[in-house]
Order: sequence, then structure tokens, then C-alpha cells
Amino acid sequence: MSDLFKKAISLGLGLTVVSKEKVEKIVDDLVKRGELAPTESKALVNRLIERGEEEQSQIKTYIYEQVQRVLSELDVPKGTDVASLEQRIAVLERKIVELEGPQQD
Repeated sequence: MSDLFKKAISLGLGLTVVSKEKVEKIVDDLVKRGELAPTESKALVNRLIERGEEEQSQIKTYIYEQVQRVLSELDVPKGTDVASLEQRIAVLERKIVELEGPQQD
């Protein structure tokens, strides 16, 4: 089973997009062909699903880091920067209204 598991792990990114049902079907086929003992099938499914989830997490982290890097390089303001500017604008608008005083028609 060790070689089989290594082959499955070597699929790499492929595991991240395979559903649990698909993994179970593949493992069931291996059991039917006699390449995997029925008692080992559930453990293999669990390990493959766990590996896929780990890879998904790593990919999400990588993508997030790359997006943050690109946004930083492009000088795109962060949400907190925009919120801070909105607050400053609101304060300035109130001051303008106060300085203009009551409008008389």
C-alpha cells in the first residue's frame, strides 16, 4: 500500500480538486482490482482527503500572499486606509458646514 499511497500523493494538485466521493470511488476500484486490501481502504481515503485539504490550505495561503504582494506593488490602498480617509473626510465636511454657518435665503 505504501507505493500506492505515494502514487496517489504524487498527484499533487489533483487531490485538491477531487471530491471525497471521487476519492472513495477510486479507492473502491483499487479494492475491486485487488491492489488494495478492503481493510486499508478507509484509512487511505481519509489520508488522501486530509492531504487534499492540506494542499488546498497551502494553495489558499500562497494565493493570498501573492495577491497581497501585487496589491502592495500597485500601491492599492487597504480597506483600513480607505476607512481612515472616509473618517477624515467626514470630519472635514462637518467643519465646512460649521464654518459656513446657517444659510439664510
